[in-house]
Amino acid sequence: MNKKWFLGLFSIMLLVSVVLSGCSGDDSTKKEGAGSDTEGEEVTLDIFQFKVEFKDQFEAVAEQYQEANPNVKINIQTVGGGEDYGAALRSKFASGDEPAIFNIGGPTDVVDWEDSLADLTNSAAAGAALEGTLDGVTKEEKVLGLPFNQEGYGLIYNTEIFEKAGINPADIKDMASLEAAVKTLDEKKADLGLEAVFALPAKETWVTGLHLSNAFISPEFDGNVTKAFEADKVEFKFGNEMKNFIDLQNKHSVQPVVSLDYSQQVEELFSTGKVAMIQQGNWVYGSIAGIDEELANNKVGILPIPVPGFKEDAIPVGVPMYWAVNKNKDENVIEEATKFLDWLYTSDEGKETVVKDFKFIPAYEGYDASLITDPLSKQIYEYAEAGNTIGWVFMGYPSNWGQDKLGANIQKYLSDAATWDEIMEDSKAAWEESRAE
Repeated sequence: MNKKWFLGLFSIMLLVSVVLSGCSGDDSTKKEGAGSDTEGEEVTLDIFQFKVEFKDQFEAVAEQYQEANPNVKINIQTVGGGEDYGAALRSKFASGDEPAIFNIGGPTDVVDWEDSLADLTNSAAAGAALEGTLDGVTKEEKVLGLPFNQEGYGLIYNTEIFEKAGINPADIKDMASLEAAVKTLDEKKADLGLEAVFALPAKETWVTGLHLSNAFISPEFDGNVTKAFEADKVEFKFGNEMKNFIDLQNKHSVQPVVSLDYSQQVEELFSTGKVAMIQQGNWVYGSIAGIDEELANNKVGILPIPVPGFKEDAIPVGVPMYWAVNKNKDENVIEEATKFLDWLYTSDEGKETVVKDFKFIPAYEGYDASLITDPLSKQIYEYAEAGNTIGWVFMGYPSNWGQDKLGANIQKYLSDAATWDEIMEDSKAAWEESRAE
């Protein structure tokens, strides 16, 4: 009897031991998967993003994340540059091939995509976002997007060309001094080896209809994207000043501007020293470095877009785009997508990549700003620190108005197919019609 009792007890203990061993093994595997709650179950994150400038670096950091999280598979598709990301994203959703992570702009995109936006309020990245950077994607106290970074833009110039022309960029503080510098460069362009002073890529309606216009429309909305989003009309109070700035570039640009695209502007003309200035932002650093690293690291600077009567020594700085997570995906996909974005912006490895590899100006706390390496981002950060900035209200324009209406109208003006007054009136009416819908 005692023997049977002993054998029974031994069998029970052996069974418990096996079960506990199995549990221990599961726990160990879970740790190797970097704490994933979906251990053993492969989760695929399809990312559809617009920023071509960091495509290679983004794919590299995704591989790094997958190595630490073997149950996560990341597929990245990049559509941007000369392509219309917004149209491509709509097509992607219409086809039923919805990404897990995608990009949105400000308040307009929040309304357009609200049915697909997961609540990211409790994410680590949202908690670390700098003050004000979430304003454009917060609705009813829910954070519906996470900022890419901060960016700034203006007139990027070749410091070596300026020096040879005898121009001190520190003396360019308003429209009058900019016009004087352009005149000098134009007079000396043969000696400087220039095709023209500028390369105005009017084919890219985001350059004209969004970025350029933003500097001149921002004042009437106090630089506040929400005010722009809620406005029933736009008055173009600084419309004449915008015309003068466009005319200055067009008169001294490589022609024809309406067929000049981003790649030609940045890579074929500016990066090879054929033009002295281009209207762009710090995102062009990688493209320039890919062609002339010495130019990118030591011979570029950025000047303000002067707005007479408002600010003539400031540059627009803001959040260019946000990451959104598709709330219509399975819960485990939403969870892993959020974890990936948290890791990218709050982990030590991710933060190092954001600054050193992506060349981003961080939009989050906990970063060492001294690690910003490229000169354009450094100068933009200095403008931001000094408060010499213009707000990003173009994210509050009516949906597609900036590119499809204003940008297209500017093309008509530059092609002599319409007068400035005509395109101003047509663009005003289109804004009001859009708001009335």
